[in-house]
Amino acid sequence: MSNRAVDGKARHTRGREPQPAQNHLLAALSPEVQGRLFPHLELAELPLRSVMYEAGRAMRHVYFPTDSIISLQYVMENGASTAISVVGNEGLLGITLYMGGESTPSRSLVQNRLTMTQEFISHMLGVRRSGVSVAAAKLEKLGVIAYQRGLITVLDRKRLEVLSCECYASVKRETDLLLHYLPQRQIVQDPAAIPTVQLPQA
Repeated sequence: MSNRAVDGKARHTRGREPQPAQNHLLAALSPEVQGRLFPHLELAELPLRSVMYEAGRAMRHVYFPTDSIISLQYVMENGASTAISVVGNEGLLGITLYMGGESTPSRSLVQNRLTMTQEFISHMLGVRRSGVSVAAAKLEKLGVIAYQRGLITVLDRKRLEVLSCECYASVKRETDLLLHYLPQRQIVQDPAAIPTVQLPQA
């Protein structure tokens, strides 16, 4: 599912109320901004493997995923594709529109599971493929993930976080700080209250 930014008032899909706050970016907005933006959002179904954007095609909407994963893929001349990034409920799809663009060089494909081969993971981590195979087997035996033919399904996220190294906690902490920056920032009402520094004259 995703909340989609559209022109006009919100339209509900199949009678279900949109829950924009499930997206971390939308949840980080101030109540005032949420009040202006949320009426222009609509809940959109994102079927598995549906293509949101094709490379080079015009973009019409911005999507804020709530419980889905969108894979950004670069399509090569021979038709093969490779994943270059993923977007979940921590971000948005369609940043190009915010930057004044109209298209993107990548294809956007809905995925509710991560598709990664052992070879791909080994290249990302800089380890041998056999090491990835052993680690995946251990996590699957513990019931943390399900791994089959390149498909990784997280079954127990909390336990997976506990088993992860401190790298995950560090990155998540920085992400949380970024997402919570907006509602925590203070707006100065009186310009005279802004501290100034007087530089010595040359």
